[in-house]
Amino acid sequence: MANGVERLPTELQMFLASPLVMRAAHWHAQVEVNYIVRGWAHYKMSGHDVRFDAGDLALFWGGLPHWLDDASDDLIYGGGHLPLVHFFRLRLPQNVQSRLMQGATLVTKATDASDPLNFERWNEYARSGDTMKASMAVEELLLRIERVRFNPYDLLPGPAAVVSAVDGLDLHSSPIVVRICDFIADNFREEIDSSDIAQAADIHPKYAMNVFKKSTGMTLNDYVNLMRLSYAQALLMQDDANVLQVAMDSGFGSLSAFNKSFRKIAGMSPSDFRRDVRCRPSAAPIVRTNATAPMN
Repeated sequence: MANGVERLPTELQMFLASPLVMRAAHWHAQVEVNYIVRGWAHYKMSGHDVRFDAGDLALFWGGLPHWLDDASDDLIYGGGHLPLVHFFRLRLPQNVQSRLMQGATLVTKATDASDPLNFERWNEYARSGDTMKASMAVEELLLRIERVRFNPYDLLPGPAAVVSAVDGLDLHSSPIVVRICDFIADNFREEIDSSDIAQAADIHPKYAMNVFKKSTGMTLNDYVNLMRLSYAQALLMQDDANVLQVAMDSGFGSLSAFNKSFRKIAGMSPSDFRRDVRCRPSAAPIVRTNATAPMN
């Protein structure tokens, strides 16, 4: 598959593909970056629909279920799944990160002919197996996203549609969220609680919970659970997946807890999800493309 949900939630995942329309919504514990090289894509997001056209660059939080439900026959898109530990390093305008975590979608048409070439290179670097190249792909992608602030962009839905808007990150809270995400990424499969997380971030547990909730719209437990579910989703896509073993390997204490959490976000049991995945055709990856997006 080219959408990356079959890979680990702690890794930067890049793609350049001609995707298939999805049969149902999916999720993953990273922020998704989409750049439309050619054609158009229509998504059902959490609470709104959005269409991306050739040349559009978009960001949205993948932890909320989303669904590519329609697309042009010639669609090619590039992008990546960005773990929160990288996302909260971004220097974006105040409130943008918080709005995205609440379910808003950022879209900009301020792109140029260099973008399809860059996304192709970042995809190659991230998949090369070379640690330095993978690191450069991360750094260059982050810088490209940060450049969004210098040109017009839209946050969809508009401000009036966001009921629970929260204040943006300040200079002190952003590094704290990065430390929290870093610790959770390394330890989510273990038995950890807010005290463990706060101790690793060198702050009081109550402050850790407040900062994280304000920044992401999630509790610490919500995020740990989402990381476990995303990891489990990746394991379930493997041919030899055993549901009980997946539950244990993903950090769930029992099969019943795993089934309850998985059904809540996926709308189906892990067994049904595994069976559905095995019936899905794979999207076609694009190894190289000379297609370019129009300058906007």
